[in-house]
Amino acid sequence: MGPQRMERVQELVTRAVEGRTGMSALGAVVAAGASCAQDLARAVVTVVAAAIDVFGGPWRCFRRQRWMSWSSSPASSISIYNARLRAIFAGADPYVCAAFWLFGSVNNILYIVILAAALDLVGPAVPKGIVLLADIIPGFIVKLIAPYFIHVVPYRSRIPAFAAGSCCGMLLIALTPGSKSAGAIAVKMVGVGLASACSGGGELSFLGLTNYYDQFSLAAWSSGTGAAGLLGAGLYVLATTVIGLSIRTSLLAFSLLPAIMVGSFFLVLPQGPLRRSTGSQTSYQRVEVDEEEEENDDHSEHLLGSDSLLRAPTATGTKSQRHLYSVWISFKHNLARSRNLFWPYMVPLLLVYISEYTINQGVAPTLLFPLKSSPFSEYRSFYPTYNAIYQMGVFLSRSSTPFFRIHNLYTPSLLQVINLILLTLHALFNFIPSVWIVFGFIFWEGLLGGIVYVSTFAEITDNVPQKDREFSLTATTVSDSGGICIAGFLSMAFEVWLCNWQARHGRGYCKKVLV
Repeated sequence: MGPQRMERVQELVTRAVEGRTGMSALGAVVAAGASCAQDLARAVVTVVAAAIDVFGGPWRCFRRQRWMSWSSSPASSISIYNARLRAIFAGADPYVCAAFWLFGSVNNILYIVILAAALDLVGPAVPKGIVLLADIIPGFIVKLIAPYFIHVVPYRSRIPAFAAGSCCGMLLIALTPGSKSAGAIAVKMVGVGLASACSGGGELSFLGLTNYYDQFSLAAWSSGTGAAGLLGAGLYVLATTVIGLSIRTSLLAFSLLPAIMVGSFFLVLPQGPLRRSTGSQTSYQRVEVDEEEEENDDHSEHLLGSDSLLRAPTATGTKSQRHLYSVWISFKHNLARSRNLFWPYMVPLLLVYISEYTINQGVAPTLLFPLKSSPFSEYRSFYPTYNAIYQMGVFLSRSSTPFFRIHNLYTPSLLQVINLILLTLHALFNFIPSVWIVFGFIFWEGLLGGIVYVSTFAEITDNVPQKDREFSLTATTVSDSGGICIAGFLSMAFEVWLCNWQARHGRGYCKKVLV
């Protein structure tokens, strides 16, 4: 607020107190006060934006969009806000957004449904971690290996194939007899593994597909994956509890969902960008053998050794030799790309997934409070509530890309590690006084996990050259599944350790969950 306006305010206040100007002075004071409040709000926003910029700048896009410019009347503020929203989404193709939102939600929803049905699939006597690992490890293996060769399979073939595999996996789970014998459980886990592998292949394929469309395709995909958490658990409870369908009937109904992905790809998604791109180049812009021979011959000899069978073929080499050498060069080139992705993108995504899934599977089951001080009537209600709150945070943050971006991926990843440490310490020493505070931490956990996921792929889209982008998007997906695999093993040990510690120290609430 400027000195002249401050002097004017002081003058008007003095005149109003002395009664020299009556109601007119009072009105002037109110008007000047409103103007001062507006200036103060501008100042606060400016200071906050400056502080954010100084301490790392993860919210610079907020500042770039000039949200600091305030209007003098509420009506014009709303119109300006609407205009900004229209500007943010200018150029977005609703068909592209709808297709990728459906890809993200349907591809991930089966993973959530399987976890929600874990107790019904294996019974109370079998550790639920087995279902988690069967639901993660096959997808992790696919994400680890497939990016190096899957580009030879066109999207028009692989997406129906992955959808069919997911459908078959769910049918195998649903049609296996409901007995809890070892044989029946083993067959169900085969179905879970098949659905997991196809879901992993679908994720890396759809993320690679965003390379051919605008930035809104990635935002829609991420929002769909966030919504899958809420929809999957909610729909399973709705089908089995509210509507009263049997578990078998519910799973049979869910097995039809992958058909939505196929329909979205062929009927909703515009095919023009994909046709133009694939018509002008092969996937990943495959490296030409002759150029690589000239530029990297010495380097290849050093890597392969003098006895290698994969030397550059001579001019008289057979066609199969040249093809083998071309495949080897392409594989080497992709390995080099992966090394460049490891520290800036893969590690922060790995860290955040290890931390949040260790919280969800290993720590959250022990974050229990006396029932009298909580909103629940039984201890088993804590965990599903934590999961719902977490999924809400994930959905909101994964849907935030058009409005909000994080550029320093390590900051939220390390904050998630701190979240894990803090909640683990509370499980040990019980220093958080209320479950409502824990609700806040769980929501914060979901926000951090979702924002790192979507920002990682957004940063790849922005910073990786076009010729490397499709491979980079697909290869980086291994980090989330790898983090969940590691967390699956950690959480099984964490939960037992924390529960036993609490029981030894007079807080055996976790033992009562099974009662």
